[in-house]
Amino acid sequence: MEKQRSGHVIVLTYPAQGHINPLLQFTKLLASKGVKATFATTHYTAIAIQPTGIRVEPISDGFDEGGFKQAPSVEAYLQTFRTVGSKSLTELILKFRNSADPVDCLVYDSVLPWALDVANEMGICRAAFLTVSASICSIFCQLHKGVFSLPLMSESLPLNLPGLPQLQFSDLPSFVAYPLQFSAYLGMIMAQFSTMEQNDWVFINSFAQLETEIYQAMSGQWPLVTVGPLLPSAYLNQQIEDKDYGGSLWKQTTESCIRWLDTKPSNSVIYVSFGSMAEVSEEQVEELAWGLVRANRPFIWVMKESRKDKLPSEFLSLSSDGTGLIVAWCNQLEVLAHRATGCFVTHCGWNSTLEGLSLGVPMVGVPQ
Repeated sequence: MEKQRSGHVIVLTYPAQGHINPLLQFTKLLASKGVKATFATTHYTAIAIQPTGIRVEPISDGFDEGGFKQAPSVEAYLQTFRTVGSKSLTELILKFRNSADPVDCLVYDSVLPWALDVANEMGICRAAFLTVSASICSIFCQLHKGVFSLPLMSESLPLNLPGLPQLQFSDLPSFVAYPLQFSAYLGMIMAQFSTMEQNDWVFINSFAQLETEIYQAMSGQWPLVTVGPLLPSAYLNQQIEDKDYGGSLWKQTTESCIRWLDTKPSNSVIYVSFGSMAEVSEEQVEELAWGLVRANRPFIWVMKESRKDKLPSEFLSLSSDGTGLIVAWCNQLEVLAHRATGCFVTHCGWNSTLEGLSLGVPMVGVPQ
């Protein structure tokens, strides 16, 4: 008897750590259900991704040797990715067409709406994947509908949007608050809402109990399916045996972090991380540094080498006497799950928020 196919899904991510993590975890969960799952990312990021149980296939963004950093501008990167990526993704789908596992569905990062056109041309099912919270999606959706316009004027505040509390200027996403500063990214984000209803499914890394009113409102517009929180199963339901996402674009110093944490009392350590993309001003870095000093608690601060020059010279001495540990990158989940970690100072990125919530670590939000 011929073996029945379980389906083949390609999952396409935008090549940034905060997008790779949830989409990679989603791909692993699909594979755990018996679906043939292929994770597609750019050539430059594919070399850093080594998950178990799934296949990783590279596509081109036009900057294969250096990725985003190779592009002359944000606008140039996004436009080239659209043009070159559409062709490369089409070739990947065609590669499997005459195999034993032709592609049945494309799940694409919603900030790459051109992938929907590829799925339509290939005649396969299509599903958008939203990597941010339902609340943030709702704000952008209301902007797309013309419920409010940019730039925001003082007389239009606070914003009153369905399912959300009143929003002051400081509550808004950076791309909405400062549209001229982030015009390229805002255009990319807004484009996804023009075609969202064309998808067979819209997946979101959230759960209904967390954002009940927003979820109910959005479900009436799109075929929405909540699939969050997308964390390695070792930290949640043990559904599959994985303790990390399976890919990091940054060199980690996790072992030294864990050894250092092992020497600290339970719930004593302040963990500070602002993610891979947030930019913190020199003034804010200095205020945080002296805040940690005055807290008189051991701390781990994740900070890229290129940003350490923002730290006060006197503060750096604390990392040499064992009071604090300053690292370029580490496995955040392992740090948050450690018994010594008692507080998480976060930039409120959605992945970090879900990780803190899921692991029950008290958080101090410093939105960026």
